[in-house]
Amino acid sequence: MKDSVLQRYQALKALVVERREDFTRLTEFMENNTDYLKAPASTRFHLCYEGGLLEHSCNVAENLLRLREALAPELSVESCVIVALVHDLGKAGMPGNPQYLPNEPTARQKQYGYPATVPYRFNNDLTYLSVPVRSLYLAAPLIDLTEQEVQAIIYHDGQYVEDNRSVATKEAPLTLLLQYADSWSSFVTEKESRPK
Repeated sequence: MKDSVLQRYQALKALVVERREDFTRLTEFMENNTDYLKAPASTRFHLCYEGGLLEHSCNVAENLLRLREALAPELSVESCVIVALVHDLGKAGMPGNPQYLPNEPTARQKQYGYPATVPYRFNNDLTYLSVPVRSLYLAAPLIDLTEQEVQAIIYHDGQYVEDNRSVATKEAPLTLLLQYADSWSSFVTEKESRPK
């Protein structure tokens, strides 16, 4: 993992002051009990390498803070940092059971010297939960979240996910900004990391 990403992450964590104790408990859990620091952001799309999830989370947080400053300065900086760093926590999997595993080449691929076509694969030993639901499942016992923060985490994929249609036109400003920061990060900021 790049030192610059860790420095960005530490700077973002320092912005949480009022809920520092709970947030520290949450981030220590994320760092020490899950694969949050080393998980990829995806199996084959954006930032599909070790540490990609942390890099993506930092990108989302920084873009969300820019959007907040320009469009909704009344939103809490802490809320922005918390939802951005937690929105994809579910991609880290469960303690001792990561969501993404390195994808080993098949026997035939090994025979011919081909690398795996997809760097990571989904861990089928996990009980299936969507990423936002697992994110909330992991975070909620460790930090009190507002209704707006819960909505932002659960619906951060916006209308790309059929299940999210129920919140259409009812999104809180934090949810809308997180959706856009996540999309901007994935499709613009991280564009160079996407396979061609």
